[in-house]
Amino acid sequence: MGSSFKPEELAEFARHYGFHYDIVDPVQLVRDIRVDMERGLRGQSSSLPMIPAAISPVSRIPVGKTVIALDAGGTNLRAARVRFDENGKGTTVPGSAGGTRKVPMPGTQGRINAEQFFDEIADVTAPLLEDSNDIQGIGFCFSYPMEITKEADGILMAFSKEVDAPEVIGKAIGRGLREALAQRGVKAPEKIVLLNDTVATLLCGIAEIKPADGQGPGGPVIGCILGTGFNTAYPEKSIPKIGFHAESSPQIVVCETGTFTHRYQGYLDREYDATTKNPGTYTLEKATSGAYLGPLNLHILKQAVRDGVLRFKKSGEFLSWPVLQTKDLSAFLQDPLAPEGPLGELFGKDERDALTSFVYLCSIITQRGALFSAAILAATVEHMDTGYDPFAPVRIAVEGTTYMRYRGMREALEAYLHTMLNSAKPRSFVIAPVEQASLLGAAVAALTE
Repeated sequence: MGSSFKPEELAEFARHYGFHYDIVDPVQLVRDIRVDMERGLRGQSSSLPMIPAAISPVSRIPVGKTVIALDAGGTNLRAARVRFDENGKGTTVPGSAGGTRKVPMPGTQGRINAEQFFDEIADVTAPLLEDSNDIQGIGFCFSYPMEITKEADGILMAFSKEVDAPEVIGKAIGRGLREALAQRGVKAPEKIVLLNDTVATLLCGIAEIKPADGQGPGGPVIGCILGTGFNTAYPEKSIPKIGFHAESSPQIVVCETGTFTHRYQGYLDREYDATTKNPGTYTLEKATSGAYLGPLNLHILKQAVRDGVLRFKKSGEFLSWPVLQTKDLSAFLQDPLAPEGPLGELFGKDERDALTSFVYLCSIITQRGALFSAAILAATVEHMDTGYDPFAPVRIAVEGTTYMRYRGMREALEAYLHTMLNSAKPRSFVIAPVEQASLLGAAVAALTE
């Protein structure tokens, strides 16, 4: 009996519907990204908005400085006092208020007004300030859409559905915290810096990713989030749309990478896109990030069943599935032979070929996502044009579960990136994950200019 696993047929299915990675021209893709980056910096029509963050990255972390780091995420608000040692490594400093403090994000337990919102943030911040006179500043990683002012404050543009505090929209977050602290008789440091999680990842990379020789300031750092969403940030010397030009003191720019519109959207991509809440937008993110990989795979795999290139006994049951969560797909791909979970239970012991075909199609989608992600990073490195310095490589700091845990993504991304950056000439770079990026990056932000 012959095998029912036919990789050539599956690959042709992927090419027919336009989602195979081998139809992507990496050189053209990187060129397209660079063009959109440059247009966005000039304020021209572009799918990459290239948002200035009003922060210049430090080249070396000052020794012995203590700051307050705040991290406001979708579920929790964390606060800690952080000190940097002689190696530039940040550690939380316990005091009378304890170590890292964590409370539910204000507004996630029911609707609150603006005064209550800022009071709850001041509740966790004030104790960290009251018993110390050496706090250099507050870095506040606020993971919601903000318009960053030239003073590095953040004007809130919107909350996600988890936070119910509509009065805060349109208000300056740093100013609101300062005023709430003053109401308690607590003097805030002169500097309160607002930033998002992508900028925090970049700044964390400065502290965590060391130069190859262990000496010197190291090369510039790119921050990348590849988790539920996809975004990058990097230091930019010239932003014509705001009249910014500074060779020696670049400003961090947030690319909003997920919004990039690429030319390789296939038929099934467009079909799936039409089912999302934001059709026609976030084209790249829908092919790469954790918010979309599960549903996209489900849409493509269902078509494979309907076309007869994927056959198994419970295929009718699979076609009736309304949703496939990325976390369930990721868990399945880690150990496809385990007959557990909603996906593992689909295949009988005698359906090894069908299971192999299923995983094979998923791997094509993963490879393409990794290729797109690598192209973004390659375009950013090329745009920065740092030259070749083996002792100060470009440092790429990455945070996110899609990069760290989704099977095959990290390995493929790093392989594609190496090929892209070294195809024409050698380029010196290092890519590494960073942990606690939001909190430690916020701490570094308090020390930036």
